[in-house]
This record gives sequence, structure tokens and C-alpha cells, in this order.
Amino acid sequence: MTATLLAPAPSAAAPAHPSRRRGAARPPAAAGVRAPWLRAQAINARRHADAMRPFRREEFGTGAEAPTDGHIQAANALLATLRGELLGKTPGLDRAVARALADPATSQLQRVVEDKELVHNRVRAVEEVWDFYFELFGQRQSRFGSWLLSCDRIALDCYQVAYRGIAVHRTIPAPPPFSYMRTGFSPATFRRGIPLRRLGRRLNPFPLIQLPYHRLVNPWTLGAVLHEVSHNLQNDLGLAREIPRAIGRAILGRGLPAEVARTWTRWNREIFADLSGLLLGGPTIVGSLMDVIGRSPEATLAFNPRGPHPTPYLRTFISTELLRRMGFPEEAERYRRLWQAIYPDPRAGTIPPAMLDTFAVACPIVVDTICFRPYPSLGGRTLAGVFRFAPKDQRMIEEAGGRLAAGNDPGVVPERFMIGAARIALDRQLATPVANTSAFYRELARR
Repeated sequence: MTATLLAPAPSAAAPAHPSRRRGAARPPAAAGVRAPWLRAQAINARRHADAMRPFRREEFGTGAEAPTDGHIQAANALLATLRGELLGKTPGLDRAVARALADPATSQLQRVVEDKELVHNRVRAVEEVWDFYFELFGQRQSRFGSWLLSCDRIALDCYQVAYRGIAVHRTIPAPPPFSYMRTGFSPATFRRGIPLRRLGRRLNPFPLIQLPYHRLVNPWTLGAVLHEVSHNLQNDLGLAREIPRAIGRAILGRGLPAEVARTWTRWNREIFADLSGLLLGGPTIVGSLMDVIGRSPEATLAFNPRGPHPTPYLRTFISTELLRRMGFPEEAERYRRLWQAIYPDPRAGTIPPAMLDTFAVACPIVVDTICFRPYPSLGGRTLAGVFRFAPKDQRMIEEAGGRLAAGNDPGVVPERFMIGAARIALDRQLATPVANTSAFYRELARR
């Protein structure tokens, strides 16, 4: 037997329900709460929509670490679009409330709650975007604000050297990358102009560089900033389509199997970011890469047939190939020997034999294609020509590392070179890790 929830039946002695008598007034109790409750629904919705107001720069601090006017304006422009769509829904709720106040029939009352639900769902969608930026910008008021500002300045330096290095005018992208902290193992980036789930699939207005806390605490591992910025540069410099096509053609042109060409092509974005980061930061960036991919043999030798990253074991050798061609053969050989000592048997993992058997041929082809081939979008220059890194730059980094460790002004060293300087100070034990970290962020934050 199915139970049905019903109001208690009136007793035989009870009079008929007042609402069933022609012309009878509605229950005083219902009338006493109905109108205030209906009015409150419209008020709540409108106030909730009004609360999604534009951000103000000064509410996130007044120092250099605060979000720039450009970042605030870009976030507000997106929110204005979303909020406009939201405010277009609230008049319908207002009209539904007015009709229900005039005629409190069930159909009118239900129209109110239906319209209220539509507005509420829209409010929640806008609030998610508002909350995303509120959290993002709010980090700049914490004790990590100067750390994130330092990463912003490194990223900006990378963009400046890129746009000054190309031989053709390209529209200057704005705003620049914005760094934020998030717990987790790996850094990440969200490129300009791609749909983001956290933005309701709206287009991301500026590059986001997501950095784990453990990287920020150890700034000599921040080669990750150069890697993530390079993902954005591949797009903004117009290389996102040219690079994979060129890799595929070059490998097939040497007679290597199509399966091998497809795999290298699938890896193009991550390889580009590794190699671009190395060109931007110099030899010590290889050590920073090994910090990330140096894991158990099972993990490092594991091949993912659908993954965008090269198998970790192969990534170091790709970077040492570029390092050799940059004019650092001794450093390249030292890194190569260390990596081989850690992982002496690449066939112990799951890397396909075809990838291992052709690696000695394919790797130089890929490095040459990405770094030493001229591209029209670079004004006929090569990537290595745009990010020109020579042995004299490495000597600058080494000198800066010594000054940094001694607590002295490192001089006019570019911001992106500060990562290598901190690495030099660490590797040569010129300063304690704590002192090294403090000097790194103090120098970058004061600029």
C-alpha cells in the first residue's frame, strides 16, 4: 500500500475550509507572511546580483604586489558581461512577484519560485567567476604577495625579451601573465583566450601561472615559471600551429615511422616549453627540470600513449641536446651522465621500442626544428635567435649568484636569470637555503 502525505482531514464538527466558501477571505496567517516573503524573493535576487560588483584595485592592497589596473580591468570586463546577463533575468522575477501579490493563486506562486530558481542559478554561475578572481587577487594581500610579484616580474621579462627579439611587429598582448599559488605537485598554466571551466567556459582574459607552494619555497626550482610562460608564448608568438606541423614533416622526411612522428608531434607543446625555458634561463634550468621529472624508475620510464608530455626519461636528453647546441657541451654531458646513472636501463619501462630505437635520430631533428629553424611569425628568425643565450649570459648568472649569496645587489641581471643565480648559490653552497630564498625574493620584489 502506498502512503500519501495529506493534511489531516477536518473533523465532522469542523466547519468547511474558509477558502471553499464563496467570497470568503483568505487565511489571515497566510496573508500575513505571503506578501513579505514574495517581496523578499525579488529583494534577495537583486541584492545578490548587485553584490557581484566590479573589483577595485585598492581593495587588494596598494603595494607593487597588488593586481595591476590591467588585470582588474580584464576581470571586471568579463564580470560585466556575466552580470549584464544576470540583470536581464531579474525583471522577470520582479513581474512574477507583482502578479503573485495581486493574485496569490498557486500557479502564480509557482511561477515566482520557478523564476527565482532561474535567477539563482545564474547568480551562482556569476558568483563562481567572481569568487575565482576574488581568491586570485586576494592572495596578493597575504605574506606570499611579494613572492607572486617576483614570479610576475620573471614572466614579464620573458615576454619583453620575446617581443624585442622577434624581427616583425606583433600586437603587444595585455595584460601580462599573473601568478598565483595553489597546492599540488605540478605547476600549470591557463593560456590567454581559452575557455576555462572555472569561468563558466568563458575565455580567459590573461595568462595564469599556477605554482605549487613547494616551488615558491624553493625558488631555484622556479624554472617552472619559464616553462609555463613558454606555453603562453608559443600561442602569442603564432607558433602553436607551425611547430607541430614542422615537427611531423621533419621526422617523416627522415624516413622514420608515422607512429613515431605522431608521438613527437603530440608532445610538441611540452617540448617547446622545455626548450624555450632553457633558452630563456640557461643551463641551470636543466637541473630545475630534473627536480620535477626525477622520480621512481617506474614513473620516469612509464610511457603514456595519449599524454602530452614526453616520457620523463626522454625529456632530460632532449634538453641536454639543446644545451650542447647552445654552446655548453660540458654541462650537457654532466647532466646526461647523471641521468643515465639514475636510469641505466630505459628498456625496463614501458617506452615503445620504436621510440627508443629512433630517439638518437629523432631528438636532434625535433630540437633543430623548434629552436634553429626560422619561422615567419618570428620575422624569419629562429627561436634560439629570439631568446639569444650565450656563455657570457651564464657568467652573468654565476656572478649574480655570488652577489646574491653575499647579500649584495646582484646588479642589472634580467629577472629571468635570477632563477639560475639562486640555483648557483644553492649548488655551490654559497648561502643557506633560507638566506638564498630571502635574497631572491627581496631583490625581485624591490624592482
